[in-house]
Amino acid sequence: MRQGGAAGKAAVIVWRRWIFPLLLVLVFGACAAALVKIAFFPDRTEAMVSPESSISDPVIPVERGSVVNALTLSGNVARDDSFPVRNEINGTVVAVHVAEGASVAAGQKLFTIRQDEPKKDIDVVAAEAGDVSEIALVKGQVTSAGTESYTLTPARYHLLATVEPAQLYRLVNAPAEASVSITGGPAPFTCTGVRVQVSTEGTASVRCAVPADQVVFAGLPATMDLALGQVDDALVVPVTAVQGGAGTGNVWVDAGDGSEPAERPVTLGVNDGTMVEVVSGLEEGESIRQFVPGFVAPVEEFCYEVAPGVEQCDSGTSW
Repeated sequence: MRQGGAAGKAAVIVWRRWIFPLLLVLVFGACAAALVKIAFFPDRTEAMVSPESSISDPVIPVERGSVVNALTLSGNVARDDSFPVRNEINGTVVAVHVAEGASVAAGQKLFTIRQDEPKKDIDVVAAEAGDVSEIALVKGQVTSAGTESYTLTPARYHLLATVEPAQLYRLVNAPAEASVSITGGPAPFTCTGVRVQVSTEGTASVRCAVPADQVVFAGLPATMDLALGQVDDALVVPVTAVQGGAGTGNVWVDAGDGSEPAERPVTLGVNDGTMVEVVSGLEEGESIRQFVPGFVAPVEEFCYEVAPGVEQCDSGTSW
């Protein structure tokens, strides 16, 4: 019995000291090998794409609606540019009645010139109010017609607003008047003589004259509101559906029979930057592609809270 008990104890010792540790080493080794395989040698599985899947182009009906083409531009008040005034008399300067930099009123006497033929003294007056500078005449000087007498900076102001070049087509046939609002200034007023200016560098701006009875100062920030047109109960489509946008364009009409949409020319009217009036080329109820071929359509952004005070937004782009 003692011999059997001793043999059993010896077997237990062998299992504890040698066999169990060896088994543990083998198990951990197999686990480590599996992790290395997963991390560095993943199975290559080709993704299967269903041949039936496809990207469809959104189609929308041609409907009636209203389009209001209104444009608000930001700018600043500025004083009108100075200009030289030329003498129209041949003679001798008898008197100079103003000093350099003087502010004058319309009709104020500036010079007196003794005309040669016929002999008589003629007063030269300011054609409009402003500031006189660069006076080129002195008493006793002989002068002739066409000579620059002085420079006048008129007491006139205008509003100059910048405009994106892409908006220039919307300003075709712009009205002659606009509504102006000056930051911290008087109530909105009407400015006249609206005109579009494009510099040689390609910078575009819109200018209008500030009425003489408005008290303004150069440099004041202001906004210009232009009412460029409005139509009601007209055929309208999104601008994204039209190739072009000013006067004429092309749309893609869907026949509804599974065939490819057909390109069709259209005549366009009022455009507010989002919707455009179709004057001719389409009928109410016809279906057209919402986006012209190749147009990248933005996908609506969805935002949601992922943690207290933390928001995440998902967006994308579709064709």
